[in-house]
Formats: sequence, structure tokens, C-alpha cells
Amino acid sequence: MRDWVLRFVKGMFIGSGFILPGVSGGALAAVFGIYERIITFLAHLTKNFKENVLYFIPVGLGGIFGVFLLSFAVSFLLGTYTTIILWFFVGCIIGTVPGLWQEAGKHGRSSSDKILMGITFVVALILLILGNQKINGSVDQNFFTWIIAGALIGLGIIVPGLSPSNFLVYMGMYQAMSDGIKNIDFSVLLPLAIGGLVCVLGLSKVMDYIFSVAYSKLFHFILGVVFASTIMIIPLDYSGIGAFGFVMCGVLCLAGILLGRFMSQLEERYK
Repeated sequence: MRDWVLRFVKGMFIGSGFILPGVSGGALAAVFGIYERIITFLAHLTKNFKENVLYFIPVGLGGIFGVFLLSFAVSFLLGTYTTIILWFFVGCIIGTVPGLWQEAGKHGRSSSDKILMGITFVVALILLILGNQKINGSVDQNFFTWIIAGALIGLGIIVPGLSPSNFLVYMGMYQAMSDGIKNIDFSVLLPLAIGGLVCVLGLSKVMDYIFSVAYSKLFHFILGVVFASTIMIIPLDYSGIGAFGFVMCGVLCLAGILLGRFMSQLEERYK
């Protein structure tokens, strides 16, 4: 029972990584020592199936509970203090950058890796700017787009250090997702689950193979996308927040940086 409860608590923390920008569910799984087991299970579903299912049941239940619990706070804060909370999210992502940079170069770093990251950053930023002009800060929320959102969340499981939530903020779906989770809205939850499962089951072997043959290239490509998407979620509207609001933007950005850095250091210490 003690081990079951421990796995449930681990699942709660991992679940928080799926809804908190700058924090990666995959990275937290690495922190708690179960990332490799997750990927091995997903890549070889039929191997030790019953044993793995029983092991991951409390992890999955804890993840669901963690996401549900955090969605209440996120829904309220983002709806009431949008600009200030977005700066906290930006800080969280900035705080993880040193850890991501170190992770990207753990098998060596060549000049071509840096060039690839720079090109990816420029291209991704241009595409995101053009996309933002087209969607006007928010995509239509329907079954298909929620499946895409679920797939992004699933990608955060497969790729440690990749936080899918900043993409959802960019798409204007983040608060609606939090509201949907809080209100147990199956029109949101069902496509999210479908997208997440399809992405995880469909890409786990692919990502495992790509990482094995081109780890540095893929990770620097991911870094370029992360940097571009972070710039896109920096708030531009400061109307009505006042001097105190500006101070709180700075304070929460710093708090986010410290939290992101702390989580990165935890991952490095325990993985």
C-alpha cells in the first residue's frame, strides 16, 4: 500500500507537468525514476503487460487527480490576472532553458546543431507570427483542435523537457482546457485523451529511434521551437494593471524562473 500511495503521489506531480507551462511531465517522470519504464512499456506494450499495467494504475490515477486539482487554480488565476500569470509561465520556461541546453548537448554539440537550432528558431518564429495573425490569438475550439491539444500533451510525455502548455497558451486554448478539466467537460476531455493516446502510442517508437540515431539534432530542433513559442506567449496588453501589476509581473517572472530552474536541477540530480 505504501508503494501504491508513493506512485500515486508521483503521478500527481507528473500530472502537474501537463498543465503548468515550463514544466515537463516527461522531465518529472525522469525525476521520479519512471521515465524509462514508461517509454519501454509504450514501445513494447505486450511485454510484461499485466505487470506494467498494475504498476502504472496508481501513477495514472495520480496524474489525473493532479491535473484536475491544479486546473481550479489555473482557471481562476489565468482568468483574473492574465498578464501577470503569463509572465509567471514565461519565467517557468526561461528557468528550464539551462537544463534543456545541457540535456541537448549531453552527447556532444557541433556547430551544425547550433545552426539547426538557429534556423529552427527563425522559421518557427515566422510561422508562429503568421499563424497568430491568422488565428487572431485563438484557434477554433472543436473536437479536432482538442485532439491536436491532446497530441501536444502526449508529446510532453515522450520528450523530456518539452512543455506542451506554452503551445496551448499560444493557441488560446489553455484556459479553456483548464475550465474543461475543472468542469469535467467530456467535449474537451474525450478528444484530449484520444489525441494524447494516439500521439504517445504512435510516436513512442519513432521518437525512441530518432533519439538513438540523432539525439543532438532532434533536441536542438526542439530547443529552437521552444524558444520561438516562448517569445509568442509574452503578453503585450498591460492596460489596467497599474504600477503594482508591473511589479508583480517582474516578481512572478522571477518566481517562475526559480521554479523552472529548481525542477531542472531536480531532474539532473535524480535521473
